[in-house]
Amino acid sequence: MNRLWIQKSQVPNEKIEELSRALNLNSFLTAILIQRGISTFDEAKSFFRPSLDQLHDPFLLKGMEVAIKRIKVAVERAEKILVFGDYDVDGTTAVALVFGFFKTFYQNIDYYIPDRYSEGYGVSVEGIEFAAKNDFKLVITLDLGIKATSMVSLASEKGIDFIICDHHLPGTTIPLAVSVLDPKQPDCNYPYDELSGCGLGFKLIQAYSQRYFPAANIYQYLDLVCVSIASDIVPITGENRILAFHGLKKLNENPCPGLKALKEVSGIRNELDIAGIVFTLGPRINSAGRVAHANSAVSLLTASTEAEALELANKLNLKNDLRRSFDSATTEEALALIEGDRNQKSKKTTVLFKETWHKGVIGIVAARCIEKYYRPTVILTESDGKITGSARSIEGFDLYAALLECSDLFEKFGGHKYAAGLTMDKSKLPEFEVRFEEIAARIISDEMLIPKIEIDQQLDFDAITPKFISVLKQMAPFGPQNLAPVFESRNVVIVNSLSSLKDRHVRFVAGQQNNSSFFNSIGFDLIHHYERLKSAAPFRIVYSIEENVYNGNITIQLRIKDIKFDLSI
Repeated sequence: MNRLWIQKSQVPNEKIEELSRALNLNSFLTAILIQRGISTFDEAKSFFRPSLDQLHDPFLLKGMEVAIKRIKVAVERAEKILVFGDYDVDGTTAVALVFGFFKTFYQNIDYYIPDRYSEGYGVSVEGIEFAAKNDFKLVITLDLGIKATSMVSLASEKGIDFIICDHHLPGTTIPLAVSVLDPKQPDCNYPYDELSGCGLGFKLIQAYSQRYFPAANIYQYLDLVCVSIASDIVPITGENRILAFHGLKKLNENPCPGLKALKEVSGIRNELDIAGIVFTLGPRINSAGRVAHANSAVSLLTASTEAEALELANKLNLKNDLRRSFDSATTEEALALIEGDRNQKSKKTTVLFKETWHKGVIGIVAARCIEKYYRPTVILTESDGKITGSARSIEGFDLYAALLECSDLFEKFGGHKYAAGLTMDKSKLPEFEVRFEEIAARIISDEMLIPKIEIDQQLDFDAITPKFISVLKQMAPFGPQNLAPVFESRNVVIVNSLSSLKDRHVRFVAGQQNNSSFFNSIGFDLIHHYERLKSAAPFRIVYSIEENVYNGNITIQLRIKDIKFDLSI
């Protein structure tokens, strides 16, 4: 796939020089800081040293005061409380956090995760009936509920109160719950609106502990919050960056038994970063709800002993292996459908339906299709006589807004700009395909269908010194809106050791003309450049810089994102 290299706007030299003197940093690193909105010594200090003292007052969230008072009343009256969460990583970590916190001092509490297949996403009738049958008087939702207007009304008729904690975009009406905590709702003036669902759960226990339980150690749950932030792909900015920074420290040094066991069965020996969570822990936690029931994930994350946690983690690992087989087979089928349909190739969207596809992996498959065919993608299957699916988008195309234009075709839908889920009657599929394509054709230019690589700075290899690497590491954790810096280097040559890996990847030692430094380099899915690389001609690369740990030895490695042989540019 061709990629468009985009150079970020360059910073005026006088600004770079001023901040470089204040921070004693080289110009490359200083320019990157300024590009990310950091222009003073104090801003840089806060960025490099995120402090828990910088967390916002949880009572700034609209509805927080009412929420914790209602929970306090439930505790005083010995009412049964039900913690109700989504079946993905964000939902299960949120349930584990809130349930785990209250369980330490209140025993009349339980949790409920809807079944992905029989109930689907959101607050379900089955969930309400479970609460009523078991005499729960208060339900706390996590990572869902902001659109559950009818379900909240049904619960109210049965004498059940709701507190909704959700970070998704609200619909036109807000449910008439006792309290709604959602920083995206109208009239909520909370300073940061990109919290994960688990992050919002953390704000709930933060408020409760401040008011009623000051001795509680709420920071012991930050490893769960960090896993949710990484897995839900929320921005690593503001409050999320603080939570992720300290959560990673907890995860690497002293994780809860469940996460410790999951690291062990995942074969993790080195320190985890955000990307490491996304590719190792996240899929394993998600696999519980994808191929079975997500209750097993919560059981693992709330395990009190290492022995119990290890047994549960091994079971979850087996589910992840099963999930991988479903994922691989469905992806192959989906790509074959695109390849075999000439009309699909000419469209600006991909909409694929097969009634036998496994509902638990269709979101993953949508993302895989975008990796090869870069355009908004909806993968659909059949469940309970309805068509249900997951959608993923590309940069510049607001998926949620596009689906909103088609909302009259859906029985339900939800999500955000880049990912969403939907359910519709079978008869609506042809019209949806036509309308979704029309919306995309109206908005998406041909250039938007070329994936972009944004370049922070051009860099000479000799600038990559130990101090440079040390400062670069302190810019982490990296993730959305604080991505690992991407550099471009020109006149690169292969010093030695050119090889291919698994007929997909390339690896070599890279040097640069007129520079003395050279680095181990790897380019994933860049095998198509292999023959040109054998020619020994110089080339350009865009890459990020990472530490590679092997047998206790740490080396610097360039992770190459793309290669171009046109040196004149």
